[in-house]
Amino acid sequence: MSKVIHKTLYLILIFFVGLFIVSSLFVRAQYNYGLYGDNPILGTQQWSIFLPVIILLLLMGIGLYRLCLRLNKYSPKVVIPVVLLCSMAIQITIIFVFPRVPTDDSQTVVSLAMSMLYDQDYSSFETGGYLHMFPFNFSIVLYLKTLLYLFPDNYLVIKLFNILFSTLTTFMIYLIYKQLNPKSTERDYGVLIFAATYLPSLFLNNLIYNDVIATAFLTSCLYFLLRFVRDKSWKAMLCAAILLAIGNYFRSIGAIVLIAAILYILLNMRSIGFKKVLGSIAVLAVLFNVPGWTQNAVLQSTGTVSEPVGENSAPVYMWLNMGINLERFGFWDNMESYQIYQRQANYNKADSTALFKQEIESKLSEVSASELIQMYYKKIIWTWTEGTYQMDRYGIGNESASGMGRGRAGGMAGSYSYINGVTDLFQGDSVYRTGILWVVYVMNFLMYCFIFVRLVRGIRLKRYDEVSLILVVLGFIGFYILWEIKSRYIYPVYPLLIVLSYLGFKDTYELMFQRKLGWGRPSLGKR
Repeated sequence: MSKVIHKTLYLILIFFVGLFIVSSLFVRAQYNYGLYGDNPILGTQQWSIFLPVIILLLLMGIGLYRLCLRLNKYSPKVVIPVVLLCSMAIQITIIFVFPRVPTDDSQTVVSLAMSMLYDQDYSSFETGGYLHMFPFNFSIVLYLKTLLYLFPDNYLVIKLFNILFSTLTTFMIYLIYKQLNPKSTERDYGVLIFAATYLPSLFLNNLIYNDVIATAFLTSCLYFLLRFVRDKSWKAMLCAAILLAIGNYFRSIGAIVLIAAILYILLNMRSIGFKKVLGSIAVLAVLFNVPGWTQNAVLQSTGTVSEPVGENSAPVYMWLNMGINLERFGFWDNMESYQIYQRQANYNKADSTALFKQEIESKLSEVSASELIQMYYKKIIWTWTEGTYQMDRYGIGNESASGMGRGRAGGMAGSYSYINGVTDLFQGDSVYRTGILWVVYVMNFLMYCFIFVRLVRGIRLKRYDEVSLILVVLGFIGFYILWEIKSRYIYPVYPLLIVLSYLGFKDTYELMFQRKLGWGRPSLGKR
């Protein structure tokens, strides 16, 4: 029965990955703020660019993989620190070359942190305030307030901590890969170098928000979960539960990982044992909401809030309502849903919930089944094949943004604290900006191709070692079919996509070159 479930999960992900690949042959998903404003774009695929970039990246990938194999003779104690330090150096260079300043929600949370630190102003929790509407963002405000208290008041400090978290994620990607391949005869430095130079993760350190931090904690949680299933260690389970709780505190998508973790533990009940399965699920469930409960208790005991945080916050139905939109297929609806909560319901959660349910019911009744299917198709394809996680806006920024397609706070795409020769080269929709977006987009496409290979080969060989990662990816796919979308929202799964795609690339390389052409593999030598 367990094998049937494993195979079913693989087949479901094969369907979605196959859909992404086939759709990308005909449709190009884009997000380019300078060119289109804050809008999701689905256009015809441009094969004159698409195909040459595919060939270029494949040739580069093969060359880099061969180079990584030559590193096998060197100890991990040398290679891993050197790669991570080089990655940090690249990331530091990027934040200096592209000195993007906070805008929109990013600017809001920074401003709130400064107000709380210097003016002891917590009025944002009052009716109509930002934290009254979105109390889940108090975690990032509290984090920023702590950094501003401990270190110099400078954006660079916050971005440097982003770099530390991003580097931790890179290391965890490598450890997860090794956990899934304990019998590997290679050092597998290729996956480490791929993760360390993955362009979206390098650029998104410029975003002062919760994405980078939450990704680091949730990825670390998955590593310790794998350790627990393998070693049956309570220490590993406790670490996984704590990391999951913190990751969810920073970004409220931890429930997806929690459900995936519980399912993964249940699928391994025979090897773990019934008592440990129950105990581990209890630990995960009990610790999951501890940060939120603690926050509420502290805020109420100090008189900062007069009612439980979230009592009248924006309801989940607001984002579900945003997720149903034929014109923008679930992308930000330009304040329409906000106005229902703010103006029609006067910031009342119960009243707005009823209004949103009516709105959702009305939308669904007014569209045909074919229109609804088309909308969800566009929604899935754009979210998962855009591929850059909107690094154009949140990572690179754009000094010359004129305000087209303004976002929630009416801010620009992300201006700079100072300009230089490189920012001039990347202005607007320059060839340099377009080029780097194409590279990341095609890289994402190739990753899906290699994931497809890995999944198909796993079924053929009846090997289902990656089911823990697949559960999380499927959870994100299912969740963002219903929710408001941004391709940035799926950023926390990029570490899993890297692991799965590298496994597929390695399978493809061995099938094509080592078996057919007889190319040798550099030996490890003595360990």
